[in-house]
Amino acid sequence: MINQYNSFFGVGGWVLVLILIWSLFWKGCSLWVAAKNNQKWWFLVFLFINTAGILEIVYIFAIVKKWSDIKEVFSKPVSSQ
Repeated sequence: MINQYNSFFGVGGWVLVLILIWSLFWKGCSLWVAAKNNQKWWFLVFLFINTAGILEIVYIFAIVKKWSDIKEVFSKPVSSQ
């Protein structure tokens, strides 16, 4: 049992865990921004397509465009629509 645990969490296992954490962070941020901007199609794309954070980063920094826009999105209250 312990040998199976050690073999999974060798170098490759820890790399997978780090990629998972990286991907979940960017997925959460992009889902939050898409929901705040009421962009349902982007929300669905991020929810169902996994790109290890690449598409999410492009969306946040290229489509939303400016850091000030991102700060505004995170600071405005959630609408009840």
